[in-house]
Amino acid sequence: MTRLSLSAALNSGLRQVLEQDPKAVVMGEDVGPLGGVFRVTDGLSKDFGSDRVIDTPLAESSIVGTAIGLAMRGYHPVCEIQFDGFVYPAFNQIVSQLAKMRARTGGRVPMPVVIRIPCGGGIGAVEHHSESNEAYFAHTAGLRVVICSDPQSGHYMLRQALACGDPVIFYEPKRRYWEKGEVSTDLSLAPAFDKAVVARAGSDATMVCYGGMVATCLEAARIAEEEGRSLEVVDLRSLSPLDLDTVCASVARTGRCLVVHEAPGFAGLGAEVVSGVTERCFYQLEAPVLRVTGFDLPYPPAKFEEQYLPDTDRVLAAVDKLLEF
Repeated sequence: MTRLSLSAALNSGLRQVLEQDPKAVVMGEDVGPLGGVFRVTDGLSKDFGSDRVIDTPLAESSIVGTAIGLAMRGYHPVCEIQFDGFVYPAFNQIVSQLAKMRARTGGRVPMPVVIRIPCGGGIGAVEHHSESNEAYFAHTAGLRVVICSDPQSGHYMLRQALACGDPVIFYEPKRRYWEKGEVSTDLSLAPAFDKAVVARAGSDATMVCYGGMVATCLEAARIAEEEGRSLEVVDLRSLSPLDLDTVCASVARTGRCLVVHEAPGFAGLGAEVVSGVTERCFYQLEAPVLRVTGFDLPYPPAKFEEQYLPDTDRVLAAVDKLLEF
């Protein structure tokens, strides 16, 4: 076990893949000598060369289009999109080509492409640097969409994404890049790539969350414990496919469910979780399933983001409402 930040844990995962897979290449804006805007690729260009860690033009459509062509020729590209809001120029390549190529060719042409996207707010960034756009891609058949929440899940899940052979949208909560945790590199210990995990056991209510909100919900559960309440925290990890079995097993035990994410609430991932839990756990529920989300507004200027992002106060207020029902 080594204590690493999320950024360093992702770097470690990329390094292991580049060492073990000669067909793996990393590509994106400033991923070379600079090491990426969040330094996730720090040192990789020096150690593996510019033909495997490739600085690209500032053109996201070109980055993803080139990755698709490389995948068709047997390579395993890892693309970095600098910020979540920069992925939109590549949207057509992702949803029309990357997601559809395997089906279009009857399975004969796999697409082992991973697209890494720093996501969410909390770092005081400017417009188009703090967005949570996971619902767009989770709605697209043919893509896996996953999101890590801490250094250990980041290391494991990135290596699993690169090994799975499918096109993967890999979200990284940028507000957690510098938070540290213990990291094992033994992949045999990793949970299944497409499964949710119980991050904290509890008995009074289930909080379902992912990405940057996992730490927020764990802190809310710690505070609630001081007040005599036992909250279970489920980290979804995989947004498509969605592991409702783990979620519903938890809700069936607790009888109450709160879904938390920082993306806007309308048509967000939380709505799909609420629907699935209601359908499967209707007779076990002791209260309506509630949500705590970002507001249905464009992401605000940095000085207002603390009011926009779900925090422990908003989460605990929803828990109060849930338990009082």
